[in-house]
Amino acid sequence: MWSKTFKHIKFFFLLLSAAINAEYQITVLATNISNFGGFGEWSFSALYESDNESILFDTGFHEDTVLHNAKVLNKDLSKVNKVVLSHFHSDHTGGLIKLRKTFKDINKDAFSKVYVARGFFDQRYKKDGTKEGPGNFDDSLEFKKVAEEEGIKFIILDDYKMVAKNIYATGTVDRKIEYYNGPKGLYVDKEFKVPDIIKDDQSVGMLTDKGWIMMSGCGHSGIINTAKKLQEIKDVPVYGAIGGFHLFQADDNTIIKTANWLKNNGMTKFMGGHCTGIYAAETIAEIIGISRQNLSHTAIGSVLTKDLEIIRSSVE
Repeated sequence: MWSKTFKHIKFFFLLLSAAINAEYQITVLATNISNFGGFGEWSFSALYESDNESILFDTGFHEDTVLHNAKVLNKDLSKVNKVVLSHFHSDHTGGLIKLRKTFKDINKDAFSKVYVARGFFDQRYKKDGTKEGPGNFDDSLEFKKVAEEEGIKFIILDDYKMVAKNIYATGTVDRKIEYYNGPKGLYVDKEFKVPDIIKDDQSVGMLTDKGWIMMSGCGHSGIINTAKKLQEIKDVPVYGAIGGFHLFQADDNTIIKTANWLKNNGMTKFMGGHCTGIYAAETIAEIIGISRQNLSHTAIGSVLTKDLEIIRSSVE
């Protein structure tokens, strides 16, 4: 009798474990579309939460955006020790120092380890003589100095790195198909001969039993290039994508090419927010055949659960 009961209990727990496709729940904390009570802005941030660890991807534009939205969503950011920054732009790095200052007395390691790709601290120049750096700073090294004085350690990546169990930062992404998706007008030299193509753009891949869930801040390296980089780490389908992919100004040929590649490589869920563009997201979904329940335009509070189901915020 006890043997049969044990087998039934074991089978029940096997069923439970089989239903869990990922170790982390993902919640969007900053993007263009706001939920009720949230601060919406041109930015991105998302929180990964497992039973053992919380990791933040990007930190929003205004220094208070992620703090406010996390409070509205009842998320405890004091548990976050590790941050992955997608690239230097202030709409992805603006909240970092304030987050560290807010939580370091609660948790000495809070927001202390920050992963960036090579080139993040390159100084950018405008032709009018002004400079642009991360975190709403003009000077890149001044931002680095202030952050380090607060106890932040930057880990500069040339290649991919597993930053937590089944969570990978891509590091530098080779531009094999797309060359550069992004704004113009910044240079990485004072003579204005070398245009900035944001070589420090990186993304995060979460490994699940369905394949990769790719997250980008803006995808300046290109969504296809980034997906290929993840498949070099492990050759499995790119099952889902979340975040900004800078397709809001893309022409139809680019969107169609992108959609067909994603379709051929397993894309099933698409949560395109920030700079993706609603037209681009809906066109990609239509070409791939993504169902309504698997498409989200990603507002603050949008969630991808551990069983890879999309929970929409109130706006959606």
